[in-house]
Amino acid sequence: PAPGPAGSDERPVREMPERTAATATTATQPASGTGAAAGDEPRMTPAVRRLLREHGFVASQIAGTGMGGRLTRDDVMGYVQQHGTIKVAVTAASNGADAPASGRSAAAPSASAATPAARGISGQQVTFPDGVDEVLVPMTQMRKGIAAQMTRALLVPHAYVQMEIDATRLVKLREQVKEDFQAREGSSLSYMPFVAKAIVHALKRNPAFNAHWTDQGLLAKRRVNLGVAVAVSDGLIVPVVKDVDQLSIAGLNRAMAEVAARARASKLRLDDIQGSTFTLDNTGWFGSNMTMPIINVPEVAILTMENITKRPVVVETEDGDVIAIRPIMNMVLAIDHRANDGAQAAAFLKDVKDWLESVPADLPIW
Repeated sequence: PAPGPAGSDERPVREMPERTAATATTATQPASGTGAAAGDEPRMTPAVRRLLREHGFVASQIAGTGMGGRLTRDDVMGYVQQHGTIKVAVTAASNGADAPASGRSAAAPSASAATPAARGISGQQVTFPDGVDEVLVPMTQMRKGIAAQMTRALLVPHAYVQMEIDATRLVKLREQVKEDFQAREGSSLSYMPFVAKAIVHALKRNPAFNAHWTDQGLLAKRRVNLGVAVAVSDGLIVPVVKDVDQLSIAGLNRAMAEVAARARASKLRLDDIQGSTFTLDNTGWFGSNMTMPIINVPEVAILTMENITKRPVVVETEDGDVIAIRPIMNMVLAIDHRANDGAQAAAFLKDVKDWLESVPADLPIW
């Protein structure tokens, strides 16, 4: 999945933690420390200590399996495979505080999608020396983490539901308030906070999607902690906005922008990547209309926002059906089929759709 904080006027929508259009998070939530107690650091070699630093962990988080509780390289790498890398070396230029949680935001439907270069998302560099037909691009620590998390996530039986959202009321509301919002907040208003509100509405009606899957079954969560996909220079991170059901539209916009900025500056705190219960991926940021996302395990669902584009649609009126031009956004919900089935997934996504299509013109922003 992929990118964008609180909303610039650039159209696409996309975001996602160590993933992309079809990704799951590499920076998933690490479990609370199970290793040595703080202040009682296990023994380890300098190489293992360096490995801990590279991934942003401390020895007290990991149980050592070596002789006398010694922390080994395999202990660290096993923990990284389960929980991802916290400390990410991000060198790409920031896209500005007004970008959505993953570094971009949904903009007016008429705006064109930004290119990766325009967003500071460079991807892996490949250079071919003279006379060489192929080169091996070494994996960075981030890519190793992404590879491990994606492999783990794809063991989950995925199923998908897609719906079209008529964003007419949503676009109109944002246009009405965006200038006042910019003046008061000093940043752009993204579409992402509105989608977050719709997700909260749907999760309250369908609590089995606000959950983790365990070997014992579905572990439902009371708190709604939203993972937001954020694109960085060579990967994706999924920082977490806590208790989104307690935040206003402005509060959500602000919180998403703040975690995105910390992600791009490699300043995420441990709490920023722990405890997510559901993930939102702003894949439309690059102009995509359909994405098949990978679930951010152990969560049981992930929702993508696609690009809002103007399309001809059939509209029912008192005088019959007419063709009208409307801003339409596709949404794709991926579910863990062990936890929920297609009928429940369709009901959940329908609740999201209904909220967004009926958003009131006087919806409180602050």
